[in-house]
Amino acid sequence: MALSNITGFFQADIQKVWDTVTSLHDYSWRSDLSKIEVITEKQFVEYTQEGYATTFTITRSEPCKRWEFDMENTNMKGHWIGVFTSKNGQTEIDFTEDVTAKKIIMKPFVKGYLKKQQEQYISDLQKALS
Repeated sequence: MALSNITGFFQADIQKVWDTVTSLHDYSWRSDLSKIEVITEKQFVEYTQEGYATTFTITRSEPCKRWEFDMENTNMKGHWIGVFTSKNGQTEIDFTEDVTAKKIIMKPFVKGYLKKQQEQYISDLQKALS
């Protein structure tokens, strides 16, 4: 199991940040994705630029406060929690991923991979909200 957390502050309204992060239709700001396929209201599949698929199942959604989902692909399974807070005209996000590698050979690399992915996500989000 690997646990990774990242926070970020944005000079943007919480509603705009929420809408950007939770949109399953406008993901053009995400440099890591080629597409998102919506399966149901609670389930979607993200595809990396290389075509690798990860399935997400939304488990909790409190608009402008909290978004959670389970995620799984052939290499890992886990849970993601996103907390959104408005502070002094800024929006703070706090994202936590708890992931278990399915393949023993992947275990040493999971935490580093998660951290890199989270940093890229924050960077992309910062550009999208500027």
